[in-house]
Amino acid sequence: MANRVLYVRLPCNPIFPIGVVYLADHLRKAFPDIEQRIFDLGTVPPLDFASALDRCIDNFQPNLLVFSWRDIQIYAPVGGRGGNPLQNAFEFNYARNPLVKLRGAMGGLRMVSTYLNELWQNTGLIKRGFKRAKRYCPDAKVVVGGGAVSVFYEQIASWMPAGTIVSVGEGELLLEKLVRRESIDSERCYVVGETEPRDRLIHEWPTAIEKSACDYGYIEQIWPEFEYYLQENDFYIGVQTKRGCPHNCCYCIYTVVEGKQVRINPADEVVKEMRQLYDRGIRNFWFTDAQFIPARRFIDDAVELLQKIVDSGMDDIHWAAYIRADNLTPELCELMVKTGMNYFEIGITSGSQELVRKMRMGYNLRTVLQNCRDLKAAGFNDLVSVNYSFNVIDERPETIRQTLAYHRALEAIFGRDKVEPAIFFIGLQPHTHLEAYAIENNILKEDYNPLAIYLPWVANKLLWNPEPLGSFFGDICLQAFRQNPNDFGREVMDILEERMGLAPLEEALTAPVKSAEPSKQPQLVAK
Repeated sequence: MANRVLYVRLPCNPIFPIGVVYLADHLRKAFPDIEQRIFDLGTVPPLDFASALDRCIDNFQPNLLVFSWRDIQIYAPVGGRGGNPLQNAFEFNYARNPLVKLRGAMGGLRMVSTYLNELWQNTGLIKRGFKRAKRYCPDAKVVVGGGAVSVFYEQIASWMPAGTIVSVGEGELLLEKLVRRESIDSERCYVVGETEPRDRLIHEWPTAIEKSACDYGYIEQIWPEFEYYLQENDFYIGVQTKRGCPHNCCYCIYTVVEGKQVRINPADEVVKEMRQLYDRGIRNFWFTDAQFIPARRFIDDAVELLQKIVDSGMDDIHWAAYIRADNLTPELCELMVKTGMNYFEIGITSGSQELVRKMRMGYNLRTVLQNCRDLKAAGFNDLVSVNYSFNVIDERPETIRQTLAYHRALEAIFGRDKVEPAIFFIGLQPHTHLEAYAIENNILKEDYNPLAIYLPWVANKLLWNPEPLGSFFGDICLQAFRQNPNDFGREVMDILEERMGLAPLEEALTAPVKSAEPSKQPQLVAK
């Protein structure tokens, strides 16, 4: 039987499924005669999920079924499909008014219901698809992968039917071997009911592959829902310029999922891919890299790419990305503005250099400020989102005041209305240094289940809001939710400044080797 590969993107928020697209493109280049189809459940009404999947399998009769599962743990800090988990958690844990506390509890129950329903729904679709595919091909195989599956690969086995291949990280070479019917023992995967995941499987580095421009002419042929993402030019369409992240941020999973080795996609191929989308009416691009400029040694690569975008004549586009703003130069800033960057995110997490160092993030906050001045001088007048968390290890009143001072310095550069403070909480994620710290210090048991967020005692630990500042910041957030929920981040910063004042900016930019008073909290140490 000829190889027939069906990719099923499980329901999630309407984000362009770049991972599935790249998998299909890669496999077609390796096997030009292969038959493939992409089926995106994100474009299907919920009541039609099962019947639509049945029809697709009946029509296509795949012998390899690949499910992409993007979201599992929806305990996001702000906003979520089941409501606002941060607000629910803080109302339940910190509200003094019993009615508000009850509201938080009810909101939490709705979140739990949404969470469990999505788990059951998606696992049910996988089981249903696998069973139906076997009607037409008794030896059909099913692969389950995606960002969330990679993080929770150990726990997901109990939800999967026997024989499911659980893929961790990049899936291109795994699919190649399945099509060739070769052994997959060396790939980052395991088979439910047959093999166990190797110890520290997620920490194995992916095999580098040569990435060329995605052939969107072919993708259009195999993906009927492609036009959905071209409607009215509303979506930022993903384009990947590199894979991997060399950093060690204590709470981040990117480094282990993509590996620490940064693999640059050739600039000509990236521009060629963008051009195909541009010719189809796309003007908004999101560079999906973990970091667009992960280190200073990659500045030349970024300059080359942006200059080739200029040379291409695509002069009416906009793009956005995660940016390490300590890795910019005046030349690069000018190219960013010239090529249409209209939004970027800075994940500094704290405006205290001391805490940035302790979180192993590698940022130089003084350099970030100077580079932001360079961006402004180059003509950047759009939105900057700056991620802050006030629940990091060793957070203290003085470091909060430093973060406030740093944020006001950014506002002085770009304007208050252009700097959006995104308040988030560092959640405990598997396979991170922060998780190791929590286990070593008996905050979590080694055999805990990170998917058990429906249990309050697990959810509270994974939210990670330790005392003595936990209740204080909970109160701050509750006040912000009451006063201005539509501008939550700015309201939090204003309330904090009103209550605590600002530190001198120079204090925020200085990281002493030793504090005047040793911290009472244990320090995060990597294994």
